Amino acid sequence: MLKDYGKSWVYVYLPQLTLDKFKSYVKFGTGWDVSDEGTVFDPNRDTVAIEAKMHHESGQPKPSFWAAKEKEASAGDMSFSRIGPVQDVSSHSSQQRIHIGVGIFSVSMEIDGTANFKPSPRMGDEANLCFNLVSFRTWSTTDGVAPIVHAPRKWY
Repeated sequence: MLKDYGKSWVYVYLPQLTLDKFKSYVKFGTGWDVSDEGTVFDPNRDTVAIEAKMHHESGQPKPSFWAAKEKEASAGDMSFSRIGPVQDVSSHSSQQRIHIGVGIFSVSMEIDGTANFKPSPRMGDEANLCFNLVSFRTWSTTDGVAPIVHAPRKWY
């Protein structure tokens, strides 16, 4: 079993093109290249798995899990109901599937350096992106994507 999976972190799957576009925005806006460390690419489905952290300590707002009220509704007419925090929902065996939906994240960058020195992008230096899941809206599940298991440091 993966240590604290579904409690303090989850894997999020997204199209490679989406991640590449996001990285290009970071490069254009900050000058920093983004590291691929911690991402797992699936060339068969052209998807990437990234690790997203979640607030889980007391006093921190836990990410919300929302489900579509009517799965057959068109995108413009779709409405959602809050089921509860992601951590509570993921503990139910009926919800332990791969959900298709939209994740809302806060994103920060980690850059090697010291507190007294403002780092600047130099050739070969890369920043690490930190994704923190804020909320998730799902409209269906799939059995067509096998979970990617990575980061052996997280195994018990």
